[in-house]
Amino acid sequence: MSEKSLPRRRVIALAGAGVAGIAGAAGVGGALLRSSSTSEPAAVTSDAVTFFGRTQAGIVTPAQDRLHFVAFDVLTSDRARLVQLLKDWSAAAARMTAGKDAGEIGATAGILEAPPDDTGEAIGLPASGLTITVGFGPTLFRDATGKDRFGLAARKPAALADLPRFPGDTIDPAISGGDICVQACANDPQVAVHAIRNLARIGMGVVSVRWSQLGFGRTSSTSTAQATPRNLFGFKDGTANLKAEETDLLDQHLWVRAGDGPEWMTGGSYMVTRKIRMLIETWDRSPLGDQENIVGRTKGEGAPIGQSREFDEPDLTSTSIPTDAHVRLAHPTVNNGARLLRRGYNFVDGSDGLGRLNAGLFFIAYQRDPRTHFVPIQLNLARHDAMNEYLRHVSSGLFACPPGVSGPDDYWGRALFA
Repeated sequence: MSEKSLPRRRVIALAGAGVAGIAGAAGVGGALLRSSSTSEPAAVTSDAVTFFGRTQAGIVTPAQDRLHFVAFDVLTSDRARLVQLLKDWSAAAARMTAGKDAGEIGATAGILEAPPDDTGEAIGLPASGLTITVGFGPTLFRDATGKDRFGLAARKPAALADLPRFPGDTIDPAISGGDICVQACANDPQVAVHAIRNLARIGMGVVSVRWSQLGFGRTSSTSTAQATPRNLFGFKDGTANLKAEETDLLDQHLWVRAGDGPEWMTGGSYMVTRKIRMLIETWDRSPLGDQENIVGRTKGEGAPIGQSREFDEPDLTSTSIPTDAHVRLAHPTVNNGARLLRRGYNFVDGSDGLGRLNAGLFFIAYQRDPRTHFVPIQLNLARHDAMNEYLRHVSSGLFACPPGVSGPDDYWGRALFA
C-alpha cells in the first residue's frame, strides 16, 4: 500500500504519535518517511550560541538585535504533562539554537499525511546567534485563585513576590504576567519568530499564549565589545549597564547565590519586563536642551552633563545635572548600590488610531533579587524622574529564570520539579 493510499484513521494515528511515534514507524517501514535528501541544505551554524551550560544563554550573551518575547498560561493541571513539555521544549531549543529544525525529522522529511515537526520558515537560515531563555512566573506556583496546581507553592522563592504598583502605572493585565515566559533573541527576526512559533506549536493543549512582544534595535549592551545603542528618544541607552566581562559585579548583582532562597534557583536570575510606551511626538517637539536635562546626558556623545565622554562618571555633586534627571535618579549611589543587567528592545506596534505611533521600549532587566534591585530603583524613578511626562508603563512581568540546562538529559526547571 502506498503512503498516499493509507487509510485516514492510520494517517491520523501517525500524525498524533508525535516525533517518537513517527520515528518508530519509520524504523518498521522506511517507506513511511520521505528521503532526507529532498530537504534543504543544512544551515550554517558558525554563529550558534551554546545552549547547554551553567547559566541560561540570553542573559549575559552579547545582546542580539531582535527579540520575540512571549508569556504563556499553563492550561493543564497535570504536572507530568507540564514536565514533559519542558523536556520537549529544552530538546527543541537545543536544536534550534544550533541552527537545526525544531524536531528530529524536520520541516521537509516527514510523511506527507502528517504535519511536519518544524514549521520551515527558517530553512536555509543560519543560527543567527539565537538564544532561548525561560522563566517561571508567580502564578505557576499559585494561580490567580490561590490554587497550587502543581505542588510547587512551597518552592516559590520569596524574591518572586508580586511587584508593587508604582506611581503613574497604567498596567494592562491582559499583556502582563504569565505562568511561563520565553525570551528568544537573534540577529535575524525570522529566526527569533521561528523559535517562538515552534515552542508554541509543541505546547499546544498544554499552554496558550497570554501575550507576546516583538522588539528590534537592542537598547543596551551586555558586553564591553558592543557599542552603546540608542532608544527611540534618540539617546544612547544603557551606558552604565552591567557587562558580561564584569564577573565580580555579576556575582554580586545578577546571579542568585546559595542561601538566597530555594536551592533550585541558585545560579539563576530574576527577570523583570516592562512595556513602556514613549510619547515620542511630544518628545520630538521638546527643545534639545530640555531633552538633555531630562536625560542628564548629551544627545550626541552621550556624556553626562558637565563631562566630555560617554563613559565619564557623572558628577552628582554638581548642579549641572538637574535633581530630577534620569541619570541621577538611576545611579547606583542613590539606590544603595543596586545594579541591573538590562537587555531591552525598541518596539513599534503600529499607530493608536490618532496618528501617533504606538512605540517605545520593551524593558528587560535581570538581577539577583528584584526586591533590592529593580523595585527601589523604579520607585525612585516613578516618584521623581522628569522623563515620566513622556512615558506610560502599560505592561509588567516578573519571572524566575533557573540555571542553565546541563546537557541532553537535563531540561528547564528540572530541579524545581525534582
